[in-house]
Amino acid sequence: MTDFLRIAGIIKESIVDGPGIRLVVFSQGCKHNCKGCHNPETHSFTGGRLINIEDILEMVKDNPLLDGITFSGGEPLEQAESFAVLGEKIKEMGLNVITYTGYTYEKIIESFYDRPDWERLMRCTDILIDGPFEIDKRSIMLKFRGSSNQRIIDVKDSILCGEPIVITP
Repeated sequence: MTDFLRIAGIIKESIVDGPGIRLVVFSQGCKHNCKGCHNPETHSFTGGRLINIEDILEMVKDNPLLDGITFSGGEPLEQAESFAVLGEKIKEMGLNVITYTGYTYEKIIESFYDRPDWERLMRCTDILIDGPFEIDKRSIMLKFRGSSNQRIIDVKDSILCGEPIVITP
């Protein structure tokens, strides 16, 4: 069912979920259950609503000011195949893709063999913001992140180099 996503919501214009003006899709469903999570209503896998990917693409097409799309959560990797389909179409439109995840970059990369859907999503992701939210490392001073253990990673360069390339905003 890669034509649909189960989402908690959409923000049509955001400047806090990555650089530039972004449409943000909040995935519904997350196993991490981070203490102090900013979006605990996204944890249930049965909550939210189903939306056709084409409807999201129409929202993007309707806003020429967008620089890209951000996949947030919940946990986008729980619906990696559908988010990859959407991400590939966004890339075809010349926009960039940011994916937030509670998994670390290293865990994602080592799972490529067993999780080709994760690899597909990473191949269309420009920037990955990785790692679980850790309340004891929380900082409101961090750009695009909630806790200092989370990293902003250039995915394409990281895959080419074989190690995470961390971006400092």
